[in-house]
Amino acid sequence: MDFKLNSKMILGIVVTGLILFVWLGYNSLVSKEEKATSAWAQVENVYQRRADLIPNLVATVKGYAAHENETFLAVTEARNNATSIKVENLSKDEIAKFQKAQDGLGQALGRLIAIGEAYPDLKASDNFRDLQAQLESSENRIAVERNKFNETVRAYNVATRRFPSNILASIFGFEMKGYFTAAEGAEVAPKVEF
Repeated sequence: MDFKLNSKMILGIVVTGLILFVWLGYNSLVSKEEKATSAWAQVENVYQRRADLIPNLVATVKGYAAHENETFLAVTEARNNATSIKVENLSKDEIAKFQKAQDGLGQALGRLIAIGEAYPDLKASDNFRDLQAQLESSENRIAVERNKFNETVRAYNVATRRFPSNILASIFGFEMKGYFTAAEGAEVAPKVEF
């Protein structure tokens, strides 16, 4: 049996191949973008867990160190600032703004914990120790989720830049996402003096 490919069959194969390429490529980009969005939601979730612990921690420390109002105000303001920032499209600038607010909250919490260390009765309090342990656990979760987010965004960004999916990404408006980066000055080890 003699099988000849005519121009209509060739055109049909090319069109079918092109449709499959667009369909599979688009769906792959959508899946990767949704994974990045989901990973971001988990990052926000663990940051919210930390933010939810703060009022209890402040109240516990206040009971022992009522005269530290400046620190309590700084922690409250930093918490309000950190929880008010919403990231919509996971752009580099939005994530940097979110990260800066979270870093400010972390610094304020560090001062609050330092106050706790200065009061032996507070340091011995089960409530304070429990809250401190939960806060430490939250910080560990934050680090894990930020890392997962960066890995997910990396896979998405590679897909949006790699040929030939970069063509589909530009046609359908898939844009690169931002990463979490180290806080400014994190590369310098702190001086510890005794």
